Amino acid sequence: MAHAEAHAHDGHDHDHNHAPAGIGRWLFATNHKDIGTMYLVFALIMFFIGGAMAMVIRLELFKPGLQFVDPGFFNSMTTMHALVMIFGGVMPAWTGLANWMIPLQVGAPDMALPRMNNYSFWILPFAFTLLLLSFFLPGGAPAGGWTLYPPLVLQAGDSFGLTIFAIHMMGISSIMGAINVVVTIMNMRAPGMHLLKMPLFCWTWLITAYLLIATMPVLAGAVTMLLTDHYFGTAFFNPAGGGDPVMFQHIFWFFGHPEVYILILPAFGIVSEVIPTFSRKPLFGYESMVYATGSIAFLSFIVWAHHMFTVGMPLAGQLFFMLSTMLIAVPTGVKVFNWTTTMWRGSISYEPPMLFALAFLFLFTIGGFSGLMLAIAPVDFQYHDTYFVVAHFHYVLVPGAVFAIMAGVYYWLPKWTGHMYDLKLATWHFWLSTISVNVLFFPMHFLGLAGMPRRIPDYNVQFADWNMVASIGGFAFGLSQVMFVWIVLKSVRGGGPKASARVWDDTNSEGLEWTVPSPAPFHTFETPPVIK
Repeated sequence: MAHAEAHAHDGHDHDHNHAPAGIGRWLFATNHKDIGTMYLVFALIMFFIGGAMAMVIRLELFKPGLQFVDPGFFNSMTTMHALVMIFGGVMPAWTGLANWMIPLQVGAPDMALPRMNNYSFWILPFAFTLLLLSFFLPGGAPAGGWTLYPPLVLQAGDSFGLTIFAIHMMGISSIMGAINVVVTIMNMRAPGMHLLKMPLFCWTWLITAYLLIATMPVLAGAVTMLLTDHYFGTAFFNPAGGGDPVMFQHIFWFFGHPEVYILILPAFGIVSEVIPTFSRKPLFGYESMVYATGSIAFLSFIVWAHHMFTVGMPLAGQLFFMLSTMLIAVPTGVKVFNWTTTMWRGSISYEPPMLFALAFLFLFTIGGFSGLMLAIAPVDFQYHDTYFVVAHFHYVLVPGAVFAIMAGVYYWLPKWTGHMYDLKLATWHFWLSTISVNVLFFPMHFLGLAGMPRRIPDYNVQFADWNMVASIGGFAFGLSQVMFVWIVLKSVRGGGPKASARVWDDTNSEGLEWTVPSPAPFHTFETPPVIK
């Protein structure tokens, strides 16, 4: 026994001495924490690049007329803003959080496939370099919307092939990351941790990973057909050769709709951990949350054509997609009520992670309701391709996905860095972000209902006032995020007090010791207490 221990100890020391230092530590990283950190830093950079593109869009729309950019470049901006934010911002951020937290939460020493983990990260900087290089090619960046609909996207210049290749690389990275999550959770859980004992973040990510593995190849197929139509004279989507542009929409949205759940499910996991912590109660309805997540994932595969009510589908098709879409509201409602019930009669405190989780709860629900409106086929004929749709998906993705990422970072940062960050500054960051995000996106509902079309650089003077309000909100929201970087940097560099062993039990928002006795840790509740 002693010999084995000595041998193990020696092996550890040996590895430690030969761990690459400096830049090598990051280039050849196989440690899940280092890779998680790289994903998160990459996502942050992409958020700012995508945000800069959004600023160009809001600057042009500040008042009617063509001021700053020509219409072609404006459409490149809307296209690239979406691609960068979805594939470069939100998805890598979730993968970074998964890398950091899943091994820790299931009791594994690392991710299951550390070399592949390294590879799946390092594909991304190259993919986005290619994507952004397309701005410098003749004809500029693609301007067909992030949905890349033919025939519009086939007008693209030389950048078209580059964009498709970049999308393929992002897809490969996502699939590899997802396989890693599945194998880690399925094979490397600590003894005694069966699936229904896992933290909900692990559950939501496991289901997300299956969605990624199932849908990314569908996107790959769709863009490959676009590629051959563009360069090799095939006619998948060209009516002149017997093809059908609507077929592209079907294939794309069969990927695209599960994709929106890929962007939001991990958020549900984070919120399901933050709310119980700061309510000082176990999560209400743990198993129903797991089943609701699974139901949402299953239903996400049968609702895709609600994005295409206006293509002239038969009435039976419209009815099916309308009703199946409305059905998703049921498991989503289960989650919202469970979170609310978790807080009911809890001992709630309002630290930054909880503030972001509460904003998520309220504002994501607004996005859900506008989604329910869009699901109704006859009225969608009015809403389709207006700013109402833009308002809807931004409410789900910004105060939804992005706020949940921030809640997660603020929740786990003290554990990552060993230092508490500036709670007062983080609270300011929360309030500035929350107010400005609503000033930015809420008026878009009014614009859309009044008939303002999306992806248009110029507009009727009747829409001028609300556009100006939205643009001001946009600039304020963008500037507020600089605070986030500062808060995180300060904590990483060791500014601020050392974090205690149980961070959120030992400090309240003023940084004082708690006067109430700390509650039983979450994991001591085998079953929720019975209420007589």
